[in-house]
Amino acid sequence: MKGAMRGSPAGPRLLLRRLREALAEPIGAQERLDKIVVLIAANMVAEVCSVYILRADDVLELFATEGLNRSAVHQTTLRVREGLVGLIAAEAVALNLSDARSHPAFAYRPETGEEEYNGFLGVPVLRAGRILGVLVVQNRARRTYSEEEVEALQTTAMVIAEMFAAGGFETIARPGAPLDLRRPMRLHGTVLSDGVGLGYVVLHEPRVVVTDLIGEDVDHELRRLATSLDKLRLSVDDMLARRDVTDGEHRDVLETYRMFARDRGWARKMEDAVRNGLTAEAAVERVQSDTRARMLRSTDPYLRERLHDLDDLANRLLRELIGRPHLDGADKLPKDAIVVARNMGAAELLDYDRDRLRGLVLEEGGPTSHVTIVARALGIPAVGQVAGAVSLVERGDAVIVDGEAGEVHFRPPADVEVAYGEKVRFRARRQAQYRRLRSKPSVTLDGHAVTLQLNAGLIVDMPHLDESAAAGVGLFRTELLFMVASQLPRINEQVAIYRRVLDAAGDRPVTFRSLDIGGDKILPYLRAVEEENPAMGWRAIRLGLDRPGLLRTQIRALLHAAAGRDLRLMFPMVATTAEFRAARSLVDRELRHLKRHAHRIPDHVRLGVMLEVPSLLFEIDELLGEVDFVSVGSNDLFQFMTATDRGNIRVADRYDPVSLPFLRALKRIVDRAALAHVPVSLCGEIAGRPLSAMALIALGYRTISMSPSAIGPVKEMLRALDVGRLRARLLPRLEPGRWNGDLRAFLAEYAAEHDIPV
Repeated sequence: MKGAMRGSPAGPRLLLRRLREALAEPIGAQERLDKIVVLIAANMVAEVCSVYILRADDVLELFATEGLNRSAVHQTTLRVREGLVGLIAAEAVALNLSDARSHPAFAYRPETGEEEYNGFLGVPVLRAGRILGVLVVQNRARRTYSEEEVEALQTTAMVIAEMFAAGGFETIARPGAPLDLRRPMRLHGTVLSDGVGLGYVVLHEPRVVVTDLIGEDVDHELRRLATSLDKLRLSVDDMLARRDVTDGEHRDVLETYRMFARDRGWARKMEDAVRNGLTAEAAVERVQSDTRARMLRSTDPYLRERLHDLDDLANRLLRELIGRPHLDGADKLPKDAIVVARNMGAAELLDYDRDRLRGLVLEEGGPTSHVTIVARALGIPAVGQVAGAVSLVERGDAVIVDGEAGEVHFRPPADVEVAYGEKVRFRARRQAQYRRLRSKPSVTLDGHAVTLQLNAGLIVDMPHLDESAAAGVGLFRTELLFMVASQLPRINEQVAIYRRVLDAAGDRPVTFRSLDIGGDKILPYLRAVEEENPAMGWRAIRLGLDRPGLLRTQIRALLHAAAGRDLRLMFPMVATTAEFRAARSLVDRELRHLKRHAHRIPDHVRLGVMLEVPSLLFEIDELLGEVDFVSVGSNDLFQFMTATDRGNIRVADRYDPVSLPFLRALKRIVDRAALAHVPVSLCGEIAGRPLSAMALIALGYRTISMSPSAIGPVKEMLRALDVGRLRARLLPRLEPGRWNGDLRAFLAEYAAEHDIPV
């Protein structure tokens, strides 16, 4: 018996063919499972074969057996880590024992009648690294199963995993004990964009669903695997040779990919799985599922960090095998879609049909990342830093995104869905309340008028002007138009877009920001430059001044579009007054060109800077003598002041913008601008949150710009605010040596004391 499958590669393939036949029969779930354990026992010459399925309560329930007492089915249970079966489920590794009863984890269940069996082989039933159950064979003889037998049983377990995933087993489980695969999960993350979304999962990078598991021609499948591996290695080499960023991966990630892609051990495991009867695709999935399960349980942080790289590499290999190197999650978007991704760029989010998109869940992503900014602009609820989200769901799973509490509910129970349905209705009533404020002036209790503007970047943003009753567009991010285009927009295309923006705004002002590309905002049709620190590298005005053709084309398009109207244009990432002068000279040159050729020009051209580089704080008086206006870009200014990479989830929330040093910097800007009689505004994360907006108004800011959904709550706050009273309490706390408490806590207490909704 010991050598029944050793040296016999036809054994596992024969079993897989018989399993396929059993899966195709029109029989019930229990009958099918009963038939499968008989087939496995016979093929492996085992006296016992048993299948345990993991329930949502972390209990493994015996679902089928050949050799043990049939009466124990659905009666025998083991908790995870209890007994040999529970140990396998906990560790996600095979257990091969010649004397099972002597193992310290052995747990005797008298109803099964298993005390006489010694030889034991158990393997986890895995799918995408998740434990779904345990498959066991046993013999009376004391024996150690061969490596070929272990591999064969693992291969068989993969087929069973796909059968579990297909469903139907919930109906035969013990009543009141749902299976783990459908377990409701509540995960915590970071609020990226406010709102609540109910819908169904769409994976941004869809996992390749392997439907053809059992191979007929081993040599053919091995050739397919080898060919696809060669293509994968060449594609990684090509990406490295181009020295640019592709699909968002940086060079160090690609170097890791190359190391994994050329790892002989990885290839050998997949080849062995093919020889045991799987198709090439199924072999890739089988090996990656095993690897994922082990790495998830590793205590080595480096190995856990590399898990994403291995997952992505395996998916790339699967795509090569099926002949679709690129899968687009935006294809065939269902109604009420919730996109789940590890991370994504702003342009990728814009690929999705806004009418069908209800929410966004990211494993990474920070509150000030560009995809977050776009999500807010589109009014899409979003939660980031949700650990393991991609691997915990399947396409079509029900999901709730709570962008208020920073929670995500996968496969929520009925009572949770009902509660969130009520929450959505409550939010709708709140929005109706904000809409009633649209006709009310943005004036504080003590008579200070505050101009509330919105941030935009796309034509689809412009209707929000009327919906929110915003006073204008304080920041129009022109780069978004470039990021969603497949090629560099020509000047006539730019003119048409900018003109539509101005037409939509009517008599309300629009402040355009010149192209802020480079860094992490890569245009797919322009060659990227690899940089150690792209956020502080060749981007924005630096790139525009070094490549003036691109900036001059945009300036000319804006001047054409604003003919007969006012044009407000500001330049980002300006670090010195000299850089602003250089940018202004380009505008003057284009104006002279238009006048010389008798083109109509804007009635007024007002030029400013986006103050986001701290060096300007020490040249602010010179700057204010040159510009027509200043707009504080609080996101980047805070990032650079605190040396905090806003895209790094480990430090993005480490420092608070409502803090002494940052509020002092903001006050210096608004005070110097007032002395110079230069208009100053602020746009960014802190403008759109009522509590921090309250601090800005107290500092002296009277024009702030935010996402459309934030205008209602901020307006409600300011109409309940007595600015003079708050200034009297806040400003002394900013003086040196006067106070060392928590400013955010102080503001929250103040708001509560004075019934200010924040």
